[in-house]
Amino acid sequence: MSSPDRWPAPAKLNLFLHVLGRRPDGYHQLQTLFQFIDLCDELEFVPRDDGRLVRQVGPAEVPESDDLVLRAAEALRTAAAERQEGVGALGADISLHKRIPLQAGLGGGSSDAATTLVALNRLWGLGFTPADLARLGLRLGADVPVFVLGRAAWGEGAGEQLQPVDLPESVYVVVRPDCRVSTAEIFQAPELTRNSPAITIRAFFESGGRNDCEPVVRARYRPVAEALDWLQRFAPARLTGTGSCVFAPMADERSAQSVVAELPSRWQGFAVRGHNRSPLLDRLAR
Repeated sequence: MSSPDRWPAPAKLNLFLHVLGRRPDGYHQLQTLFQFIDLCDELEFVPRDDGRLVRQVGPAEVPESDDLVLRAAEALRTAAAERQEGVGALGADISLHKRIPLQAGLGGGSSDAATTLVALNRLWGLGFTPADLARLGLRLGADVPVFVLGRAAWGEGAGEQLQPVDLPESVYVVVRPDCRVSTAEIFQAPELTRNSPAITIRAFFESGGRNDCEPVVRARYRPVAEALDWLQRFAPARLTGTGSCVFAPMADERSAQSVVAELPSRWQGFAVRGHNRSPLLDRLAR
């Protein structure tokens, strides 16, 4: 049997998130700014020639029927069959080693799906372009395209209309309180602000933004409110995505580590650095 081929799946932060309105397709019209951080899941792939997709390792609390990694692999295989007859019995053994917390606003599931599309496209020799994979990934989730393309980006639409940007690669403290937050619940909440005016990239850099989901999550999830208040003691803190993780920029690595050292034991904390280029692109280049 072949040895496993290992690929990174990085987490992301939403440096701001404005909700402009609802779309006819059920998604919301958003503006956001994505940046990767050096907290990564790791996936291993061993190609099979019997057409089976086998999850060797994965999060026990996620049923295989809901696993975005398996759904991404199946979607890629189906797209290959539709484009080209006789592609063979495409299969793989897949192992997902989780470090990114679930339902935390860090995009772990979307990143895992994106890495699956990119890695299996290469390992199966399919020849799909990054734009092809991003379109395919959008069917799996609105955040998948930014992970496929691998560049920090200004996002609009449902988050899939992406414009690469260069951002300061700051050090952050990320705190995960002792709860998980459902994205669907927050976007369906009647009290969610859905009429924020559109802003420009220049306006964001001049005056900043906010996360429109933060008041909803703060009110509904007491641990998130407590984590925001705690982290606010050290630097301006904000929710990422729909939560539950909160983050704050720090002056340097030493400052970040000192904050993590004071973290209440019931929470997880990470000192991370922002990156404008995903490690997935570096892995692909090798």
